[in-house]
Amino acid sequence: MTTPEDAERLDAADELAGFRDRFLPITDPGVVAYLDGNSLGRPLRATAARLQEVVADQWGARLIRSWEERWLTLPEEIGDELGRVALGAAPGQTIVADSTSVCLYKVLRAAVALRPGRDEIVIDTGNFPTDRFLAESVAAERGHTVRWIDADDVRAEDVAAVTGPRTAAVVLSHVDYRSAAIADLAGITRLVHDRGGLVVWDLCHSVGSVPVALDAADADFAVGCTYKFLNAGPGAPAFLYVNARHHEAFGQPITGWMGAADTFGMAEHYVPAPGIRRALSGTPPVLGMVGVQEGVALLAEAGIERVRAKAVALGRWVIDLADEWLVPLGFTVASPRDDARRGGHVTLRHPDAERLSRVLIENGVLIDFRRPDGIRVGLSPLTTGFAEVRAAMARIRELAA
Repeated sequence: MTTPEDAERLDAADELAGFRDRFLPITDPGVVAYLDGNSLGRPLRATAARLQEVVADQWGARLIRSWEERWLTLPEEIGDELGRVALGAAPGQTIVADSTSVCLYKVLRAAVALRPGRDEIVIDTGNFPTDRFLAESVAAERGHTVRWIDADDVRAEDVAAVTGPRTAAVVLSHVDYRSAAIADLAGITRLVHDRGGLVVWDLCHSVGSVPVALDAADADFAVGCTYKFLNAGPGAPAFLYVNARHHEAFGQPITGWMGAADTFGMAEHYVPAPGIRRALSGTPPVLGMVGVQEGVALLAEAGIERVRAKAVALGRWVIDLADEWLVPLGFTVASPRDDARRGGHVTLRHPDAERLSRVLIENGVLIDFRRPDGIRVGLSPLTTGFAEVRAAMARIRELAA
């Protein structure tokens, strides 16, 4: 069931197909398929228009007055909408601020401080480098020890094996950046809480692709980027989530003026703002937040459940094509075959993946290589079609052969 007619049938039945017209067209005629939206999403037409409006009218005409008229409250306003649309978070717990790395540092430092007397941070060896590096940095600053989970697909039993009375915080990715395996967010959070620790979730590869229910899971902290499935643009600001029950004791370590109780009071000493605003540090990146706002608005219109359903269907389509065309050529499917456990991309392994990846990109199939042998096929439901995927997989088969 992988014929051109099947692809046409799937595209014709796609409820989200019309959203592809909401993005700027790919003008490079050599591109066969863009399958790297899980690293950098495509630009929205609305974002281009909004940026022009913000520069010309808000910045150009209203000048500095725009700070008090609309800009100062954007981090919370966009954060609340993001929480509602994609994170399962009630208002007042999500805010747009800084990069993912800075947000992760803030919440991890705060998390370990909330567990005095405990001196271990738990993280898996396969987590994204930033997460691992920061876990080691925070551990060094606090005199803590890092306990490692050595597993490619972290499950509750793996976490149980390394957590206990010394565990201050556990840092995990909800969706693995290599395999796309989905972790049991609610179950792992519950397990760590039963042992007295806190959990920091990295949502970079799930936000905008996989529904998240932070409040329902009683999650502690979460961070994530906005330039992947939210299509907010290169270097767009990240977000962080702090459960309301932690707000009063939440002490983030980068105490800049935007997180102070009286931003313009120029007080002699720092007093944190109430609620989630204390998570801010420096001046909000207004132009970058425009992309986040438009990406969240589009996701709200499309609906995260419909986006998830199409991501699952696209992933199944890639696996079916891989089994038929690529496995005989030495490829293996490295992502979960169980649809419920697979995020928004499929990773294919090949012994010569690094060289093959360069050849694919040179020939118009824009994918991502991840060491040592992974080729990631990114599936962005609002911009990716089934015929596009089939054409890309056919080109991969041709080049690999």
